[in-house]
Amino acid sequence: MAAPDRRLNIAWWALRIGLAIEQLVAGSDKFFNKLADWGMYLSPLATHMIPVEPSHFMRAIGIVEILLGTCLLTRWTKFASYAVMLWLIGIAINLVTTGMFYDLALRDCEVAIAAFALAQLSTFRERSSALERRAQTQGETR
Repeated sequence: MAAPDRRLNIAWWALRIGLAIEQLVAGSDKFFNKLADWGMYLSPLATHMIPVEPSHFMRAIGIVEILLGTCLLTRWTKFASYAVMLWLIGIAINLVTTGMFYDLALRDCEVAIAAFALAQLSTFRERSSALERRAQTQGETR
């Protein structure tokens, strides 16, 4: 990558690793329920809608977050970034409907913006790599 692109690459890696760790840690804790009582963050609306106990539901949520964190570290970074963004917006909506936790909802919206930025940087990297490959191929055929 060219010099200006190198800085974008560093930002891409920082977002990718940071978001993956956040999803893996939060998901693991929701599965094992060691750091927080995650069930208290479920809105009454959600607890009435889900057909299982909140603790079982939060374990499933943990599995989804672990999968999303893992996908961020694979070749599906762009797709996973959009999924994380939507996931966090859903969590923020849930938090707002509790009538509490507005600070956490705001934080999740900000992290969702970071996930969107990672998706956009991933698109830029893909296009940049494709252009470089095309330029190399054209240079070899001349």
